[in-house]
Amino acid sequence: MRKVLTFLMAVLLVGAFVGMAQSVPHPNTITVETIGTISTLDPAWSYDNASDQAIWQVYGNLIQYDGTSVTKFLPMLSTNVPSVKDGTILDNGKTYVFHIRQGVYFHNGDILTPEDVVYSLERSIIFDRAGGPSWMLAEPMLPMINGAYVDSIEQWAAKLAGVKSYSDIFVKGTRTPKNDKYRQALINTFKLVSKVFEIKGDDVIIHLPHPYPPMLSLLAHGANWSSVIDKKWAIAHGAWPGTANTWWKYHNPTRENDPLFSITNGTGPFVLEKWIKGREIIFKRFDKYWAGPAKIEYGIVKRINEFTTRKLDLIRGNADMIYVPVTYLKQIKGIKGIYVTPGKGFPILYIVNILFNWNINSNGNPFIGSGKLDGNGIPPDFFSNLDVRKAFEYLFPYKAFINQVLLGHGITPNGVIPKGLLGYNPKVPPAYHQDLAKAEYYFKKAYNGELWKKGFKFTIVSNAGNPLRRTACEMIKIFARKINPKFRISVVTELWATFLDDRLTGKLPMSTYGWFADYPDPYDFVQPFYASTGAEGSLLGKNYVKWAKTHMDPLINASMKTINPKKRAAIYEKLNVLAYKNALFLWLDQPYGIHVQRTWVKGWYFNPMRPGVDFYSLSK
Repeated sequence: MRKVLTFLMAVLLVGAFVGMAQSVPHPNTITVETIGTISTLDPAWSYDNASDQAIWQVYGNLIQYDGTSVTKFLPMLSTNVPSVKDGTILDNGKTYVFHIRQGVYFHNGDILTPEDVVYSLERSIIFDRAGGPSWMLAEPMLPMINGAYVDSIEQWAAKLAGVKSYSDIFVKGTRTPKNDKYRQALINTFKLVSKVFEIKGDDVIIHLPHPYPPMLSLLAHGANWSSVIDKKWAIAHGAWPGTANTWWKYHNPTRENDPLFSITNGTGPFVLEKWIKGREIIFKRFDKYWAGPAKIEYGIVKRINEFTTRKLDLIRGNADMIYVPVTYLKQIKGIKGIYVTPGKGFPILYIVNILFNWNINSNGNPFIGSGKLDGNGIPPDFFSNLDVRKAFEYLFPYKAFINQVLLGHGITPNGVIPKGLLGYNPKVPPAYHQDLAKAEYYFKKAYNGELWKKGFKFTIVSNAGNPLRRTACEMIKIFARKINPKFRISVVTELWATFLDDRLTGKLPMSTYGWFADYPDPYDFVQPFYASTGAEGSLLGKNYVKWAKTHMDPLINASMKTINPKKRAAIYEKLNVLAYKNALFLWLDQPYGIHVQRTWVKGWYFNPMRPGVDFYSLSK
């Protein structure tokens, strides 16, 4: 999941329009003003939209999305999009054949080769920095362990070495294996990676150990972890030399020790001209781009935190596009020469929700009061009770939240799969709606009526800097108190790092969270939330994990064993119905993105998987 704060910067820069005749300043430059901070320029490290947006301009992938579509692809550095029909997807989706484009230049003058493609993908898997995106290549490309996908190369290294954890392989505080057996285990681990790839003439052939339906999405432009870098250049600058007997020395580096952190050499339409960290980044047109030079000469992204400054720059023509929070839209609409997305905007592949913790960690926990059902707290297994969860589902004012808080720029989800993806059905299951009579019914039913008589007291937590989520929590507090004065809820916010720590340790009874698509496939939403091992599901407590292993995991696994879209969609509908009937999550919204720009800019189109602006498509 890309980091939400930088995501919020990117989602409000989407739209399409028709340019109008007017005086155009700086005709060869497009300037974007936003709030995101670039953290890196290394494709293997990046996992936030600000960095991804920069990488998009400089690097290319094997394939790319076809315009606005998230299901259709076009060739890029490969001259074909693999398919079953033409015989380049084989073995029930386990083998993919890519014909590598010839005569493609890297920015330093080197010529693209199949070896560059293989090196780039292998490097992403072994790079595997903590909290990074490498898991998305590890899952399809590394064999399963005990029937479960492997998210990190560390898991296989530990298994082959016969140790409990990856760190047990090394002398403490070093990257030196303790003995020859462990060293050989590390080398054998890399062989599991290298056997995935075959180079045959100008073709790169990928042999997966198991079918993985979203595979093409994981290789498409925008998936920075699959960007193709220049092997010779990377090695010359201190990156992994491509050898099996050294990979662990380049695994999980700190950002400061990553040699490609602030330099680039891609095949994309723009060259990095200048990066002033925390302030701006400038891209210059690469005239030898394989698809032809861009229409503009420069693309600039500036970080401007103050909305008033961004607004004035847009009006004066110093900026061509700016980030505008929904709450400030009224200040922009109606100004001559400025385009604002009409209506609600465009649905982003992003789901915001409130999580119920089925087994709250009560050890020194200030969020659950007395820890008992005595009117001054809640028991740790409070949300294991289905009646309690259903009561809260009917308590929340969904329509008011969308219309009054989001100002109409969003919809109420009916499950974890956002509108726009396979498996989304607006009618199956129905979305929950506010019904205070039903909320009261389920509260009275819970604990054989004791909950209604005694009341409860606990705290809902959201992350600081996100007033929309805080407002959602306050709404729950207000309506709970409205139907029973004995229902006392406090709402607090925590700094992001503290919030994450409290989530991981299971201390939060209810908490808000958002999930943005890593790639446009329902599995990227279903697995994290519904699976017993998911990034969210695994944090909901042992009772949920036990329940999910029986009811959700078999269906989730089945959805990945077929590449038939209809069969997969039917499975995902079943999962959403189960989630609805068991009130697993309180779905707040799927936000809609808006786009604000000068009307003289041409060429913008919306694709939810594009991280921000695509300078190559733009002109004035």
